[in-house]
Amino acid sequence: MSAVTERQDAGGATPFTGPERAVINRLQSGLPLVRYPYAAIAEELGISETELLATLRNLLERKVLTRFGPMFHAGEMGGGLTLAALRVPDADFDRVTELVNRFDEVAHNYRREHDLNMWFVLATETPEDIQRVIADIETATGYPVYNMPKEEEFHVHLYFPV
Repeated sequence: MSAVTERQDAGGATPFTGPERAVINRLQSGLPLVRYPYAAIAEELGISETELLATLRNLLERKVLTRFGPMFHAGEMGGGLTLAALRVPDADFDRVTELVNRFDEVAHNYRREHDLNMWFVLATETPEDIQRVIADIETATGYPVYNMPKEEEFHVHLYFPV
């Protein structure tokens, strides 16, 4: 699971049902490598596989989850991978976010409280494609992209409990 968007009601609480909360929290730790992974997870959660899949489908349709799928390490597969950032005026942030997120190569796009306030990961089929995608994003947005290729890799297990 790569992105969880929390919706908040007027009181600040996230209005997830019990099964939604359980599914989101459980799927963040990955799927078991078994023949029927959704059935195994459903059993862990005490719900049916049908209910788990319907909950997941509903979360995707409502865009509570923006993407659900495997995460591949592009660099180890011969592709390119880099961290990139933009400096975007607040008044233009929503427009630029929409443009950047249209690129299939963009993942993990986050707003930061920093002079460089939009950070995202680019994953491409070849290392050479990184510069092409950066140039395309610069053309689309009108802002320079700051490319920050990794010097050393650290594995951080992200988990956003809901």
